[in-house]
Amino acid sequence: MLKFTSKILLFIFSFILFYACSPTQPAQKKISLVDKKASTQVIELYKKLEAISKKGFAVGHQDATSYGLGWNYKNDTTKIQSDVKKVTGDFPAVFGFDLGWIEIGKEYNLDTVPFNLMKKLIIDAHKKGGIITISWHLNNPITEGNSWDKTPAVSSIIKGGSEREKYELWISRVADFLHSLKNNNEAIPVIFRPFHEMNGSWFWWGGENCNPKDYVTLWQETVELLRDKHNLHNILYAYSPNKLNPTDNYLTYYPGDDFVDILGIDIYDFNNAEDYIKSVKQDLEIVKKTAVEKNKLYAFTETGLESLKTENWFTKVLYPTIQNSGICWVLTWRNYDTKHHYMPYHKQLNETDFIEFEKLPNTLFLKDINSIN
Repeated sequence: MLKFTSKILLFIFSFILFYACSPTQPAQKKISLVDKKASTQVIELYKKLEAISKKGFAVGHQDATSYGLGWNYKNDTTKIQSDVKKVTGDFPAVFGFDLGWIEIGKEYNLDTVPFNLMKKLIIDAHKKGGIITISWHLNNPITEGNSWDKTPAVSSIIKGGSEREKYELWISRVADFLHSLKNNNEAIPVIFRPFHEMNGSWFWWGGENCNPKDYVTLWQETVELLRDKHNLHNILYAYSPNKLNPTDNYLTYYPGDDFVDILGIDIYDFNNAEDYIKSVKQDLEIVKKTAVEKNKLYAFTETGLESLKTENWFTKVLYPTIQNSGICWVLTWRNYDTKHHYMPYHKQLNETDFIEFEKLPNTLFLKDINSIN
């Protein structure tokens, strides 16, 4: 009996030892989105972003197909253009748009892009396989000034505030536009990035103009209005503070895990590459650590060097700094004119450098992400 028992114990020990020493894949965490009723297309977009982050990073451009140097889509709707495509032969992978002024019933946004044409461009970008990210530079609800009017206003638009009714009207106009984004009668998935750079004081919703508690309430109520009242299920929600100061906490304004899908950060190069590189490396490491802890995706949600006066900025400054960061995408700001642009155009100083940037292994443009399953 003792001999038989010993054999059983030996077998059990060997069984445990075998499986303990066998290589196993770490368990994949289940996707947990803000919207439990998220559309299939939204879930697919999330998985696509995750796959992209393992290959490199998608390259994006704000207003990429709306206008550029020497052209404007609203003046010529016969063909869809892009300064990025004109230089590299391919479109960006991420297309940025802004809904500023839709809230006040304008037919065009604060950058003079008509909303009916914006809708057409979003649908086209989606059909091409592109990723859509949408910001919202909304007016100040108290003064009716622009986003940069620093008059505190957040407390007036959360529940119980004097301008709550106005804000709900504004949200309904945003919702109507987002509802209209369809391809073959299916809602186009978008990444919505409202109330960004809230740790700075240049917008009425951030910094010295709004306390973190009210900001969190505004974010949460905005999500609830879009998701629950207006039944929008085609949205991923992105949180993006500005560059962190030494005393800043990345999560000071964080609305909570149940209200954010993607973590991001906005950092610009103000003609000081050394400082920029240091900030990007430090801050993206903080974002990465936070995202891993919270099982979230993360991105470099806004960046750029205005006028691109630093030679080889893309290959020598940007690329080495974010090459192995694990971000899903990087988005540069818009190309308005020769003084205010963030992507090169024909004969611009960094045109050749950007062509080289496009060829690097981790930079993913439209054709590249379309080959990722």
